[in-house]
Amino acid sequence: MKRAVTVEVARQRLSLRTDAKPKYLKELAAYVDAKLDEARRSGRTQTTQSLALLAALNIADELHQLRASHETLKRQVKERSERILRALQTEASR
Repeated sequence: MKRAVTVEVARQRLSLRTDAKPKYLKELAAYVDAKLDEARRSGRTQTTQSLALLAALNIADELHQLRASHETLKRQVKERSERILRALQTEASR
């Protein structure tokens, strides 16, 4: 059931209709705000739009790095699982 949740990001209130829990959305809003603050501290004064784009790029970079790490871990688990299975099959055939 969708419900209205209001969060604040960059001093702007956003009303969202969502199935997500309000606490989760507030955590997301706080994360985005932290990324905006990080972008703001990175250098010269910028417009809110520029800060938002820089924060979005930083978040996208984090996402892509995590996806790459996830894929590496999945590959490692698959390879190790296959090695274990081969070892078990070899042992069972003795």
